[in-house]
Amino acid sequence: MVLSAGSLNRRIQVQRVTKTPDGYGGFNSEWNDHGPAIFARRRDVSDVERLSAGAWNNKLVTRFIIRATAFGKGIRRTDRLVHEGFTYEISGIKEVPDTRAFLEITAETEETL
Repeated sequence: MVLSAGSLNRRIQVQRVTKTPDGYGGFNSEWNDHGPAIFARRRDVSDVERLSAGAWNNKLVTRFIIRATAFGKGIRRTDRLVHEGFTYEISGIKEVPDTRAFLEITAETEETL
C-alpha cells in the first residue's frame, strides 16, 4: 500500500461530545464538529476479514487513513466521524506501519450505505 497526500481523496468530519448537567443529576450530551473537515483515505473491511477476526455483526467496519498532524494525533476513541452523511463510532486509532506520517482510524456504523 503506497500512501501519499493524493490518495487521501475523501473528507471526514470529527465530532466531539459536550456533556452538560441536566439539573436532575444526569447529563445532556451534544455532538459538535471538532476542527475542520480533513482529508482521508477510506477502505471498508471485507466480510472475510471480519469473519476471520470473529467480529461478524451488522455493522460496516471502515478504516480511514489520515495525516498524522497535531490535530490528527488529538483525535480520541470517544470522538466520532461523519463521512458522506453517515456517523461512524471510532473503535481504534494507530500509526500506519513503516511511517509516522499517517494514522489509521478504524470505525464502524450501523447505518446502511
